[in-house]
Amino acid sequence: MFVLSMIGGIFSAVTLGIIAAAIMIGGVLWMYGRDLPSYEQLAQYTPPTISRIYSGEGRLMDEFARERRLFAPAEEIPSLVKQAFISAEDKNFYRHAGYDPMGMIAAAVDAAQGGRLRGASTITQQVMKNFLLSSDRSAERKVKEIILASRIEETLGKEDILELYLNEIFLGQNSYGVAAAAQTYFNKTLADLTLEEAAYLAILPKAPSDYHPVRQAERAIERRNYVLREMFQNGYITRAEMEEAVETPLLTVQSGHYAPFRAALPPRDYFTDEIRRQLTSDFGEEEFFTQGFTVRATIDAEMQAVAARALRRALEQYDRSRGVWRGTGKTIPAESLDSEEAWRDALSNVDVARDIDLGGEWHPAVVLSVADQALTLGAEGVEGTIDVPRDDIQWLRGDFFENFEAGDVVHVRQLTDADTDGATGWSLRQVPEVEGGFMAMDVNTGRVLAMQGGFSYQHSVFNRTTQATRQPGSSFKPFVYAAALDSGYQPNTIVLDAPIEIESGGQIWRPKNASNRYYGPAPLRTGIERSRNLMTVRLAQDVGMDIVAGYAERFGVYDEMSELLANSLGSQETTLYRMVAAYAMFANGGERVEPTLVDRIQDRYGETVYRHDQRDCVDCERFAELAPGVGPRIVSNRERVMDAITAYQLTSMMRGVVERGTASRTVNLPVPIAGKTGTTNDAKDVWFVGFSSTIVAGCYIGYDQPRTLGSSASGGGICGPVFTEFMQEAITKYGGGPFEVPPGGYFANIDRSTGARLPASASGDNVVAEYFREGEDAFAGLYGSTVIDGGFAMAGDLPLFAEGEGDEEGAPPAREVETSTGRRVTVPGRATFGTLSSGGLY
Repeated sequence: MFVLSMIGGIFSAVTLGIIAAAIMIGGVLWMYGRDLPSYEQLAQYTPPTISRIYSGEGRLMDEFARERRLFAPAEEIPSLVKQAFISAEDKNFYRHAGYDPMGMIAAAVDAAQGGRLRGASTITQQVMKNFLLSSDRSAERKVKEIILASRIEETLGKEDILELYLNEIFLGQNSYGVAAAAQTYFNKTLADLTLEEAAYLAILPKAPSDYHPVRQAERAIERRNYVLREMFQNGYITRAEMEEAVETPLLTVQSGHYAPFRAALPPRDYFTDEIRRQLTSDFGEEEFFTQGFTVRATIDAEMQAVAARALRRALEQYDRSRGVWRGTGKTIPAESLDSEEAWRDALSNVDVARDIDLGGEWHPAVVLSVADQALTLGAEGVEGTIDVPRDDIQWLRGDFFENFEAGDVVHVRQLTDADTDGATGWSLRQVPEVEGGFMAMDVNTGRVLAMQGGFSYQHSVFNRTTQATRQPGSSFKPFVYAAALDSGYQPNTIVLDAPIEIESGGQIWRPKNASNRYYGPAPLRTGIERSRNLMTVRLAQDVGMDIVAGYAERFGVYDEMSELLANSLGSQETTLYRMVAAYAMFANGGERVEPTLVDRIQDRYGETVYRHDQRDCVDCERFAELAPGVGPRIVSNRERVMDAITAYQLTSMMRGVVERGTASRTVNLPVPIAGKTGTTNDAKDVWFVGFSSTIVAGCYIGYDQPRTLGSSASGGGICGPVFTEFMQEAITKYGGGPFEVPPGGYFANIDRSTGARLPASASGDNVVAEYFREGEDAFAGLYGSTVIDGGFAMAGDLPLFAEGEGDEEGAPPAREVETSTGRRVTVPGRATFGTLSSGGLY
């Protein structure tokens, strides 16, 4: 009886204990389960992924991300990779319900027996911790982890949970998820991973830095082999496969056995960085860096290389003409020069540009010794040492001893046959102090084909094409003439070239021509061809600076232009990017075109979220049904910013700049080219912007801290060759031809120096076919009382530039011309076109 009573007591106690434990556990679960975050959001998981930029040919150019992650759906992750992680982290993954009681007990027993203290979190629990909870080590977090894990197992399948885990985990080297890690450590896709490589990735979730493949190689291999044994124990691989993988050395990108993924990418440059800058402005920085955009850039890689080479060549030629050696300003300590291993290691850590290719690749190098007739250097990527002879530095002032010391870091390039007529050797190079920008775009679509924002992106990331605001100088003048032509003036309207005094802000402003001479009355064409400042100021005054400012704003040169007469000569600052885009509207007949570096943007799901070209392609969908020789029509819905006839008249006048004006010496191409030079006051900035019927391109060069480039510097002389070198290649690729003549007008032969009408049979250098609107008299206002003086009269005794005053070919004498009304007037003599210099800001 006593025994039965004892058994009953024990049973009651156990029962009450179980009930109490159940109540306690239930209370704990209720208490911690009340305010848990919603796990349902995991069903719509969209992890931060990499935004990538591709060229038009589909070549990957660059990528941007805060967390370097490549999302891989569960079905695209090889079983081998899944099995490796399951073996390393949670071998009962497919059997438990979110948490693993047996695993917890085993971990507790190991700890009690003095074994390694290890967590017992399942993959599901780790997902909960990574997505919904903090990473603090506490009993409370563990309870919440278990509750959420059990709940999510009822909502998502095992493969869905594994997909979340394998895409979210951090695996070191700024790599998140297995796809990015495979690329980072082995430069492979998941499908290409070997067994031992998958096992190595599986050891990284706990502490990636503890298993670095180089610094912690032995420890990493030991842990990798443990995962391989677990895979064998779990039946995922055979013993033979395990033994073979265990014996395989750990070969990674970090150990130098594989090339890094970024080695296949071109160095980051101004083009892709400008895309980043613009898209972070448009979409927001967080969106751009996390939403996995696929960006199709407008860049033409071949033409980008030509643009970089042309601008760099001009910058280097100008820099070397100064004869001053500045070097990189970087040095290596003398103690590092004693051994090749030491100086190579030190040189690799010096922060200098490594993205320059001009006449060959520029290599960073360190001066090892200085002698009278040679400089001995060690160059990055070149075996042994190299010598630079004394003859190589004839362009700079001083000798080797005056300019160099051991330890100086410099740039060198190998001489080519073009440099030396077959001889070999090395030449010293330096990044120029003078800088500049270049940009080219399609005149009809606005697609930017090339953009170079400086000599070297790695030397200076500041993009002088889009970010540098500089005075455009005379390259702004076409907008003054556009305003005049659209306001009823004609290409042969006569404008006075004579001194002006303007009171502004209590001071007297006296603009002048760059030649410091005056040329009297001359037609509009002459004013733009010869870049006459005084004519431009008078014209702006007569048209009205409010009208000129309106045109500049309409073309996008400025957001808001001050209505000061000095601004008619380009004294208000703008960017090369805006100027090139504005000139495109001259070239395409006056239609608004917005510059773009991006054709299309797709989100992570392949949906197009941006497309630049909004024009309609008529009949594109039934292209195969069109009759032979008939193509689909592109219908433009773009806004017209200027009259088509005005655009053609201005283009014709700007052709004169290239054919006989301020750019005639340096711009010589096989198709019609129009453009305008610009040289600001004291030649602090020089410009040339020009266009064919297909491509518009522009160049600007100047010091970042503005100072004179020298009295002989000019837009035509320095930027003209850059434009020419680029356009020679662009015309070969994109073609070019006569500018389209709009309907509604007629041609008449005009004497370009007097504006007088000439017979249809007239020929000679002074004859130009001007285009006039139907119904307009080509000779209305020629001389007489309608000479445009802007309200500033010319003194009767003003000495005009006449024969013999710097006129190499002799100036034409005064002559009589007949107006359209039959009246005869006398035209004063003036200089020949070959001897007038270009205009500047003042």
